[in-house]
Amino acid sequence: MKHRAIGAVLFGGGVLLLALAAGLVLVVKPALAKLPYDLEASTSVAEARGATFLQITSGNIAINRADLKSTVRVSPDAKTTGNLSGDLDGKAVVWQVGQTVERTDTKELVSAYGAGLALDRVSGAALEWNDQYLDDTGTREKVQFSGQMYKFPFGAEKKTYQIFDRDLRDVRPAEFKGTEDIKGIESYRYEQVITDEQLNLAEDRVKLLLGALAPGATTGKVVYSNTRTVWIDPVTGSFLKVREVQRKTLVPDIGAPATLLDADFSYNEETVAASVKRAEDSRQKLTILGVYAPIGVALLGLLLVVAGLLVTRRGAAASAVEARHRADADPTPTRVDQPAVRDDTAEQPTVAGRPGGPLSDEIPPASTNWRGDDPSVPGQRPAPGEVERR
Repeated sequence: MKHRAIGAVLFGGGVLLLALAAGLVLVVKPALAKLPYDLEASTSVAEARGATFLQITSGNIAINRADLKSTVRVSPDAKTTGNLSGDLDGKAVVWQVGQTVERTDTKELVSAYGAGLALDRVSGAALEWNDQYLDDTGTREKVQFSGQMYKFPFGAEKKTYQIFDRDLRDVRPAEFKGTEDIKGIESYRYEQVITDEQLNLAEDRVKLLLGALAPGATTGKVVYSNTRTVWIDPVTGSFLKVREVQRKTLVPDIGAPATLLDADFSYNEETVAASVKRAEDSRQKLTILGVYAPIGVALLGLLLVVAGLLVTRRGAAASAVEARHRADADPTPTRVDQPAVRDDTAEQPTVAGRPGGPLSDEIPPASTNWRGDDPSVPGQRPAPGEVERR
């Protein structure tokens, strides 16, 4: 009984550990592979050396040349996220994003924008949300964000994704181009190519540009090109590195085109290192709780199950051996009420002077009255003179 109890405890503990391992894989890991509600704010810096750009200072429009620094800050909005309802509740997080572009020599602000959007916690793609906005002209406007913007899916694949472009207010495909090592992490490289697409700008803004840069022109357009390359950690979907080669050109109906922007922006070394560090931390959590912990718990559970079966089996074998030993040492005695085996062929002694013979022929039934004192039984009363002769 003791072995059976121990075996049952070991077996039950093993089963519980196997269930825990399954829970880590099926419940805990998927929960970790989501954008958290308490994500810390992050800042990324991209620099462009020797850029040509449009700069408006105190109403004066000029085309300048200098080094530029673009700073993007992403801040999770926990309060707004907590107020989400309907399909977005529990599925999305709200991020507030701001970007500034400034000259590195004079620290003058060249451009800025702000945005508010809701992201799917698993795919990282922008979701439809009534309060999303974009402000890059000093006035908030309603924009329908979609596709990937600041995050790729957990478990990114080697396929084409749609990346939202702020200038076009729309998505364009980003094709998978291969893998590349970024400070020890094998990243997926995607490339989005936009070529000479016309921007949808307000008419008064185009006229302002034409008056300063193309005198005599009455109409014109601004065309935009961008080769955007992003290096993504496929495990967490985090941006490790970004490069954008941008070009904007004013094309008037009369006169030569004017370059409004010609810049090659790329994450600086500090931003790449910080991005890799965040990805490594997230990877470590996913690996420990999603891979190593389930494997370790499952192995321990299997060992306990096997140990429980062996202990139970060994206990049963020991009980059987002990029972056999008891049987050999203390055989069961013959019961006194069992009839003895009779040998009908044995010669028996003479009864009443008669020759011996088989016992069955000489011993009358127990009910025979040998006293001969029952006259009601025929043949049992002695004949006259019989007593005297005897």
